[in-house]
Amino acid sequence: MARTRPVATYSICACDLDAGQWGVATQSKFLAVGSVVPWAAPRVGAIATQSYANPRYGPDGLALLREGLAAQEVVDRLTAVDDGRDRRQLGVVDSAGRGATFTGPGCHDWAGGRTGRCYAAQGNILVSGETVDALAATFESTGDRPLVERLLDCLDAAEAAGGDSRGRQSAALLVVEQDGGYAGLSDSLVDLRVDDHTDPLAELRRVYGIHVQLFGATPRRDWIEVDGELRAELDERLGRLGHATLAGWAGVVNLEERVDGDDEIDPVVLEELRKVTP
Repeated sequence: MARTRPVATYSICACDLDAGQWGVATQSKFLAVGSVVPWAAPRVGAIATQSYANPRYGPDGLALLREGLAAQEVVDRLTAVDDGRDRRQLGVVDSAGRGATFTGPGCHDWAGGRTGRCYAAQGNILVSGETVDALAATFESTGDRPLVERLLDCLDAAEAAGGDSRGRQSAALLVVEQDGGYAGLSDSLVDLRVDDHTDPLAELRRVYGIHVQLFGATPRRDWIEVDGELRAELDERLGRLGHATLAGWAGVVNLEERVDGDDEIDPVVLEELRKVTP
């Protein structure tokens, strides 16, 4: 068997059925954990594969979920045909919000998982089971908030409860929604990774903040009407930057998703334009 390193990790698979979102959040003392652990598809489910991870659990598990199998059935089916299952760890949430988790007896202590409505939380080589308890408790107590924010809070709570006994190195956040991503042409609502950092959760928060600025949506009622005075200001500032139109400048700085016509302006766009043209 090929030599592998354990993906010493804690993770949570979860969904918001009302929003039509499924996702995975994870942190580990492992390089680029986001390249191995998280898998998700909208209205299908979410999967985390870790410990001596079997990356095929991701695509194969999503295929089984698409066939209509429940989360526990997917776990049973994947592990039954895997000779290395004793060292695997797996979490699954299906399209109905049912959660299932598996920890093989060969996983390094502390290792285990918890499930509940719309989530499966698990971890291995942890300081203690309090890390997984914190994932579960945080998810259960934040049901009134968006899924992305809940998952970030889960990671922070798990780290505060002890986290990975070997330390920390990388983190990832994946949330999918049908046509919820870039330009309405992608299902990846949020897909962010911190591959190697001394404080990966803080860095993940920072990168997520940039994501919100570039791709978030300000309610249209909060947009600002462009009257004559504001139009003159925009023209002057854009002129200093060498641009004839707001859309042209926004495309250069990746704010094009926040521009829609010339009669109103997203306050995030206006703030950024003013910041770069003091």
